[in-house]
Amino acid sequence: MVRPIPVLLGPTAVGKTAIGIAVAERIGAEIISADSRAFFVGLDVVTDKPSEAVRRGIPHHLIDCVPSCGTYDAMAFRRDVARLVPEIRGRGRVPILVGGGTLYLGAILRGIFDGPAKDDRFRAAMAKRPIDELHARLAAVDPVAAAAIHPNDRLRITRALEVYGATGKPISRWQAEAEPLSVRTFLVGLLRERDDHRTAIDARVRRMIEGGLIDEVRRLRDTGLDPSCQAYRTIGVPEAARHLDGEISVDEMMEEIVHRTWALVRRQSAWFRREKDVCWWDVTGRAVGAIADEIVTTWRRIPGDER
Repeated sequence: MVRPIPVLLGPTAVGKTAIGIAVAERIGAEIISADSRAFFVGLDVVTDKPSEAVRRGIPHHLIDCVPSCGTYDAMAFRRDVARLVPEIRGRGRVPILVGGGTLYLGAILRGIFDGPAKDDRFRAAMAKRPIDELHARLAAVDPVAAAAIHPNDRLRITRALEVYGATGKPISRWQAEAEPLSVRTFLVGLLRERDDHRTAIDARVRRMIEGGLIDEVRRLRDTGLDPSCQAYRTIGVPEAARHLDGEISVDEMMEEIVHRTWALVRRQSAWFRREKDVCWWDVTGRAVGAIADEIVTTWRRIPGDER
């Protein structure tokens, strides 16, 4: 009998990594990362990846699988998860999905369509237009997508316009027709009390800086990472680059990273609240082990099936 796949989701800095590892230790699991930037090689400090020692003890997948200036999208993620789940189960292990990348989790939980290939000429033209103009254009042809995409998210706005231009059909309609991945899931949502969460973000950003964020971004830039790269948009990278260029101080860099991280948390939280059938755990002030024990106990009570 096969139990559903645990999916640990929640906003940045809520504690998913530590709790996911603790759960994996208890049930003999392998972790599939759904962190939207841990895919990229070299972004170790800025994405707070689990250490190599931890990954030797608990196998992790989809970490360091894309060159630092490579590309990776939700469709590729869905294909990789569809491949990894039976492989992990074939080893007698339990697959666990852990992360806060809403675009990637959405490809599993809500579905995604295999849309037209990217059009580099179209994207280059859109890159020259003001972001508010692009968002207004999207609102005119696909108000549903425009309402769901942040007005400053140039990549997703451009993709929505690209799909509409190539197919004549709004991306929101394509997405509504998409199907979730055909695996049973047990959705575990993690949350923290607001002030505690802000404190955790502050501590995380300070740890990043003390752990070598500036040197990491310097090395990445020396090896070709620039604003045209997908990974460059990772929170902390452009801010550290501005510091390296003498535009802002370390304190200003930290303030900007905290501000962007908290804005991301709000967007992620809004997305997760719309997800159905999530079992929520408030982790504020609680021990990781105790939370993991509760999650495992709940998961083990779920009947298995033949799949």
